[in-house]
Amino acid sequence: MKGALVLKPADVIMDLQATKGEEVLAELADRLVQGSPAVSREVLLQLLHDREGLGSTGIGDGIAIPHCKLPELKEPVLLFGRSFNGVDFRAIDGRPVHLFFLLAAPEGAAGIHLKLLARLSRLLKDSAVRERLMTARTPDEITAIVVERDSIA
Repeated sequence: MKGALVLKPADVIMDLQATKGEEVLAELADRLVQGSPAVSREVLLQLLHDREGLGSTGIGDGIAIPHCKLPELKEPVLLFGRSFNGVDFRAIDGRPVHLFFLLAAPEGAAGIHLKLLARLSRLLKDSAVRERLMTARTPDEITAIVVERDSIA
């Protein structure tokens, strides 16, 4: 499953304006809906909030991977947002989150959804990758980092 993570420059937010967790989810949801107009913003936000209610998707080391499954999607969608100041996202290590990856998968794609979550987690365990994502200057650089590192993961 090499190269399975697909991130497009249009799905990258270089500097999130959000200062609170729910604002991050809204900002990412707005971007997803722009690229997938069949998706209901309200349903997406409710699913993301429901998932966060089960436990924070802030996995530590400044990373969060909010995720859900949506019936309107035909294929998985990955978005990226970066917060230079960091956001309290109730991460498991108690530290602010700077790097957000929102993953939405089709409702019937539980296996793919879990594989993509695992690939993201593995990719982001590398501190050099996290540093490169924090210092990248363009959406193209962000996507190149993810594609490059995913292809060798």
